[in-house]
Amino acid sequence: MLRSSSGREKGNDRRAGRVPKARLEFDPEDGDGRSAFESGSGKLHDRFQVERAAFTALVLASATPAMAAGLSTQEQKLVTVAGREEARSLTLLETLVNINSGTLNTPGVEEVGRLMQAELRELGFEVRWVPMTDVGRAGHIVATHMGSGKGRKMLLIGHLDTVFEPSSPFQKYVRRGDIAEGPGVNDMKGGLVIMVAALRAMKAAGTLKDADITIVLTGDEERAGRPLSVSRAELIKAAKASDLALEFEGLAQENGKDMASIARRSATDWTLKVTAKSGHSSGIFNESVGYGAAYELARIVDGFRREAREVNATFNVGYMASGVSASANATDTGAVASGKTNIIPAEAIARGDLRTLSNAQTESIRAKMRAVVAQPLAGAEASIAFEDGYPAMAPSEASRKLLVTLNEVNRDLGLEAMPELDPLKRGAGDIGFVGDIVPGLIGFGAAGQGAHAPGETMELKSLDRQTKRAALFMSRMAKP
Repeated sequence: MLRSSSGREKGNDRRAGRVPKARLEFDPEDGDGRSAFESGSGKLHDRFQVERAAFTALVLASATPAMAAGLSTQEQKLVTVAGREEARSLTLLETLVNINSGTLNTPGVEEVGRLMQAELRELGFEVRWVPMTDVGRAGHIVATHMGSGKGRKMLLIGHLDTVFEPSSPFQKYVRRGDIAEGPGVNDMKGGLVIMVAALRAMKAAGTLKDADITIVLTGDEERAGRPLSVSRAELIKAAKASDLALEFEGLAQENGKDMASIARRSATDWTLKVTAKSGHSSGIFNESVGYGAAYELARIVDGFRREAREVNATFNVGYMASGVSASANATDTGAVASGKTNIIPAEAIARGDLRTLSNAQTESIRAKMRAVVAQPLAGAEASIAFEDGYPAMAPSEASRKLLVTLNEVNRDLGLEAMPELDPLKRGAGDIGFVGDIVPGLIGFGAAGQGAHAPGETMELKSLDRQTKRAALFMSRMAKP
């Protein structure tokens, strides 16, 4: 899942002392009239802007393209063999895309899983299929490669499923010149192909033998099975035995330029329910009846807007309803309400999401929302419930150091340096579950546009450079 200038959407500061990149997504003045830059979060914004600007300037100054300038003989071989993977990668890409693997299509996810298991076994990985029937999903691949134990232990993250179920009219791979179109071609079957191609190049060049790598490919990234404690247990376990994580979801771009990602925002949901005294509408506002459920719902939602906002965070009201009765519909795609104009509403409901840049920020905003809810109007009662979802992966200095290494790779491949992407342009993803455990980089997959919608495309030229980037970066991480 990704949202960036390429149009993808799927959705933090976790470590003490890490300051996230801040970007205002609301008016410069908040509900009480204070400038956001006068608040504590505004000061964090200033500090992080300075740090990020300095880092970007350093990156751009130190990573001028100079093909092969810093490549060893073995690395030159690695790059050469990686370049020969394209034809095979295109064949595998078409095969994978033409298999429907919508999250709820268990046979399709399992079929993609069998193909990926075969690819990884051929490379010397010990591969397990972990069924997820207990959470109503197909399952995950967990693959391990034992290296020398002297380099950094890497966790590679990806997913087998797409948002396109068998009922979708968008089902087939089509190539038009340097653009491929198809369900999941960018999110993220292109990333699966790049992962395999990079590992194949490493094996051919002799750099895979020393690499300690664990791969977790989930079968339900687009609609994670619940409880998350079960569906993400293998991923979290793998992270605890690793030194860093690399996510092979799509490559972010801005104005045609490849961007690096070291952070993802969270994505969690909330449900607000209100009950109130009912009666004839002529009695509303009086002391014995109060204000009814509709006014209380409106007070709370507007209170969120006024009192709970923070830099880098957003919360949206997806739907709301009030009446004599009001409840979510069976598919959670809206609400059902009934009432009359002359009856004071007795029930109200609202559902929405919350996206933050750190898990600490999630808790901070939840506390503010609870405080708003806890001040009901006369005659009303309200409660708010928060659901677990995708955690945030905050920007960190450890991840930024990995980006420095990646830009050294870019320099030695003759590619431009990759500036750090504004984390608000990344949605939630599986790497968020391990962001508190290991540093990481996001976006080793393919470039493309329109993910999660019919017409999703992938830039085929990105296959070659992303395969070389991943292969060289992992080879260097595997060294003592």
